[in-house]
Amino acid sequence: MRLAILALLGLCLIGVSGSAQAQATALKRLETGDDSRGWEAVGRLDLDGRGFCTGALIAPDLVLTAAHCLYDKESGARIDPARIEFLAGWRNGRAQAYRWVRRAVLHPDYRFDEKTTALRVRHDLALLELHHPIRNTRVIPFTTDHQPRAGQRIGVVSYARGREDAPSLQEVCEVIARQHGVLVMSCDVDFGASGAPIFSFDDGGLPRVVSVVSAKAQVDGQKVSLGTDLETPLGLLRVMLDQGEGLLPSSSPMISPVTSKRSTSAKFAKP
Repeated sequence: MRLAILALLGLCLIGVSGSAQAQATALKRLETGDDSRGWEAVGRLDLDGRGFCTGALIAPDLVLTAAHCLYDKESGARIDPARIEFLAGWRNGRAQAYRWVRRAVLHPDYRFDEKTTALRVRHDLALLELHHPIRNTRVIPFTTDHQPRAGQRIGVVSYARGREDAPSLQEVCEVIARQHGVLVMSCDVDFGASGAPIFSFDDGGLPRVVSVVSAKAQVDGQKVSLGTDLETPLGLLRVMLDQGEGLLPSSSPMISPVTSKRSTSAKFAKP
């Protein structure tokens, strides 16, 4: 079996074992307040007007996403963290909370200019520190968990092309295979879903973040998504923030009144 990674950053082939016969449910748009209840800590990351990704709040001041979201696709330059905004629970022109990013750290072994390989996907993880914590009874940070096993039921909440104004939930998809720290999943993702949280529902059904979307791909003609292990990389990223890393020399605080009108016509950040 051959896995074709169809990231717009590059195209390559890696081998993968396992079955691509996941019985996945369809995407459901979280259109109303009732639909989105419990998912408000998933938000859209607006990237300096150059596109957007998806992120998830895992602490009042920390957002988890994919490392490649922090780069300008055209120039390959790092995007100033101070020009990235997290829109928690963004839905139909409004968010539960608006926060600018203060610092951003990514896996030290991640290389944006490398072709998309298993190694690149495995390191495609970033942690963003917000200027101000989100302390909102509706926006409850998610906990994280170990990498799921092959065959385990998972789900994903994401923004993407054509559905940038509200998140969509795929409640049931599956881990098809694990290889070299990379998860191959049956979850339905598209451009803009980069960094979207992958959830497990163990321990009484409470959602826990177990990965983030790095790329979309195909296995024997079936669309799949790729993500990375969280446990060791996330611990490393937390240490890097504790050591004061993640602030670019040009970074400066941004001010964005909640009452300001926000455009939803951003270009798409691509896996």
